[in-house]
Amino acid sequence: MGLPWLVCAFLLAACCCCRRAAGVPGEEKQPAPTPELVEAEVGSTVLLKCGASHSSGNVSHADWFLIHKERQIPIFHVRQGQGQNEPGEYEHRLSLQGSGANVVLSQITPHDERTFLCKSKRPRLQDHYIELQVYKAPEEPTIQANVVGIHVDRKELREVATCVGRNGYPIPQVIWYKNRQPLQEEENRVQIQSSQIVESSGLYTLQSVLHAQLAKEDKNAQFYCELSYRLPSGNHMKESREVTVPVFYPAEKVWVEIEPMRALKEGDRVKITCLSDGNPQPHFTINKENSITGEMEEIITDENGILALEPAQRQHNGLYQCQSLDLETTITLSSDPQELLVNYVSDVQVSPSAPEAQEGDSLTLTCEAESNQALEFQWLRDKTGQLLGKGPVLYLNNLKRQEAGQYLCMASVPNVPGLNRTQLVSVGIFGSPWMAIKERKVWVQENAVLNLSCEASGHPQPTISWNVNGSVTEWNPDPQTVVSTLNVLVTPELLKTGAECTASNSLGPNTTIIILKLVTLTTLTPDFSQTTGLSTSTASPHSRANSTSTEKKLPPPESKGVVIVAVIVCILVLALLGATLYFFYKKGKLPCGRSGKQEITLPPTRKSEFVVEVKSDKFPEEMALLQGSNGDKRAPGDQGEKYIDLKH
Repeated sequence: MGLPWLVCAFLLAACCCCRRAAGVPGEEKQPAPTPELVEAEVGSTVLLKCGASHSSGNVSHADWFLIHKERQIPIFHVRQGQGQNEPGEYEHRLSLQGSGANVVLSQITPHDERTFLCKSKRPRLQDHYIELQVYKAPEEPTIQANVVGIHVDRKELREVATCVGRNGYPIPQVIWYKNRQPLQEEENRVQIQSSQIVESSGLYTLQSVLHAQLAKEDKNAQFYCELSYRLPSGNHMKESREVTVPVFYPAEKVWVEIEPMRALKEGDRVKITCLSDGNPQPHFTINKENSITGEMEEIITDENGILALEPAQRQHNGLYQCQSLDLETTITLSSDPQELLVNYVSDVQVSPSAPEAQEGDSLTLTCEAESNQALEFQWLRDKTGQLLGKGPVLYLNNLKRQEAGQYLCMASVPNVPGLNRTQLVSVGIFGSPWMAIKERKVWVQENAVLNLSCEASGHPQPTISWNVNGSVTEWNPDPQTVVSTLNVLVTPELLKTGAECTASNSLGPNTTIIILKLVTLTTLTPDFSQTTGLSTSTASPHSRANSTSTEKKLPPPESKGVVIVAVIVCILVLALLGATLYFFYKKGKLPCGRSGKQEITLPPTRKSEFVVEVKSDKFPEEMALLQGSNGDKRAPGDQGEKYIDLKH
């Protein structure tokens, strides 16, 4: 009976082994756990948890592994709240976080994009897988356009631009745009070739080249590229700058351009340029119509084919035409003729050219000019610019002597701003010389050099002579006026005689008398000398007759004696007043500490009143000299009068 039992036991064991090997129908295999997804940027620090949040903090015994090619490589161990690193690439970048088995991985690099495993032994938990995904934003994309250019007649695809995005992770996506519209690859029209380089850091550098066939309409097209990438915070993009590509195409039309584009006048700078709708611009020649034969004749231009007229003249008027020659297609094109019109005003004349008249007579002035436009005439008084009338004829009735002088005729073209010409005419009114001033007093210092001027006008133009010797200069403000300046040394003889200038013409003489008055600085107070501003500076020969550098209004010398007498009288009065006040002060009848007028009170029986008035009748200048002698200064508001009431 022992043998059958052994056979049954062996068969039962073999059956169980076969069941385990073949599997039991209806029994399911346990699926692999889904790894936890963790995202981080390059250079940052990330937390790796050992299991679910509610249980990872209780783990006291765990091991961390790196999954590489289906192998588990140990990198970190946790034992009773203490962490221990395994030698290798994570030896110095993993550290324990808190009291559980969670670890911190620092200084993330693209090489860390791997799967990590945490196995917990105390307590024993399900294995926890972590898949780490790493991101890095690329640098700003750079773009380089084709500077050689693309010809539209070429059928093959040509390189338009190259876009480069450096140091991104993972590889960003590139999108090309033309005029803000995305480009899609199109056979025989658009092609995009992209490649990438893996840097030693693990980051990617992307290079994308756009090839396209361009048309004439793309001459101003703006191209740029866009890099799309993802970060833990979401999707992002960066754009390059916009570039244009030279597009070449033959010209179909030629025209003439004249600048400035307004009504032109003689003297303007005019530029005539040939233009076409081709690129590059072809070689141009400029032709002008011959006014006699009517044929177009070539004109010499500068190296750029531009004709500059500076200044423009009336002889430049006419028809201009441009011709172009395309050196690649050898096609010649001609523009429509363009007319150049340079407006002008010339030969302004006034008749009579030298008008003369007696006082009380009348004159008629007529103005004529040449122009290719309708003219407008204006009459102006030259010295004042006063508008006297409009129209080609000016009537002057009942002429007076002061109406002699220069008149201006202005001929202008109203519809061409700035186009005008003028002509001066001098109207002479017969008469003996008229002096700007008849008599003048000039305060001078002896031995000073003085400039004296004298002005006279008349018709015929007068001449001026002086009765003293000196250096004389003359100039003529207008054909009927003369100004003479005498440079002379002030001597005692000159002080006695004075100076006299005489203007004379064929109708008689006239005279200006200049009286010289002597003044010395010792007779002036500092304030007064500064006020008068005496100077011996030489006047300009162009100064007018009534303006002389040393002409000042000073006190007359004959008042010196009066000033001396006034000083003596004032001193005596002040001495008497001081003695009287001192006498009453000693008697105790004069209160102290009071200001203003003082009244001296006597017994009623002796109260007859006397008023003593000291009043100065001197000029302010003499009073200034008086103050200078005394050394006293009058208070502001003092009018030079004092009243003292004495009660006897």
